[in-house]
Amino acid sequence: MPSLAALLDSEHEVAAVITRPAARRGRGRTLADSPVADLAAKAGVPVLTPASAKTEEFRAQLAGLAPEAAAVVAYGALLPPPVLAIPPHGWVNLHFSLLPAWRGASPVQAAIRAGDDITGASTFRLEAGMDTGPVFGVITENIRPADTTGELLERLAVGGAQLLLATLNGIADGTIQARPQPTEGVSYAGKVTAADARLDWSAPATSIDRLIRSVTPDPGAWTDSPWGRIVLGPVTVDERADLRPGELAAQKTEVLVGTATTAVRLGRLTPPGRRPMSAADWARGVRPAAPPARAALEVLVRE
Repeated sequence: MPSLAALLDSEHEVAAVITRPAARRGRGRTLADSPVADLAAKAGVPVLTPASAKTEEFRAQLAGLAPEAAAVVAYGALLPPPVLAIPPHGWVNLHFSLLPAWRGASPVQAAIRAGDDITGASTFRLEAGMDTGPVFGVITENIRPADTTGELLERLAVGGAQLLLATLNGIADGTIQARPQPTEGVSYAGKVTAADARLDWSAPATSIDRLIRSVTPDPGAWTDSPWGRIVLGPVTVDERADLRPGELAAQKTEVLVGTATTAVRLGRLTPPGRRPMSAADWARGVRPAAPPARAALEVLVRE
């Protein structure tokens, strides 16, 4: 969204916007256009929603627009060589990492989970390989100790939009040149699934903290418990408690869970079928002194 807004507000002519077809969203699962499609429609820009970028129909539509360059942000699908060849200045992709680090679908999630201190955004020319094309420019961004993927992405999207605009400006006036990526420092970040977001309480506290922040808000970290599957928000490492991995200590104002190293203090969580709430409020409601069964979370109540 910030990238499209920046381009619409620039001197560049946006001939069309390509986005995914309308999908069912929200609790009602109603069919809705993407936010990008909504913004383009409000600006009077034609919107193309091909089910596949490989169809002859889409290729003909794109060729008819005769774009000089095409900007890409989180499209999520590989473009075939005949489509890549249509714009004479190529497809300029905005990717949220410092390439060649964290190529792939989830670079921000991977950076947080790995404990990186710095990340950023890169603009590069798309080619057939996965995020392998030559780089036009980069910006850097510090990863703060409490950053979630959602928070970090918001900052990168704003800074990245300006990087993308500067890259297109440089292409237009001939003052920028793409340079091949280094062959060293390559890493990959595959798509994050719900299974990847399951917590293993036998891991160190720092790893659990990073995992939770890396999958917040989507798909959300979760754990089995005697009360069903619980989705957890960010936690705080707490060195006061001596708890076994998965052991839960519910007090009046806080809830602690043991890990392989120190305990973590739970923040907000979402019980099955309920709205998000503080861990302390949840504990007062379920009274974990007498769980209905023994599961991933062992229970220890300390007053």
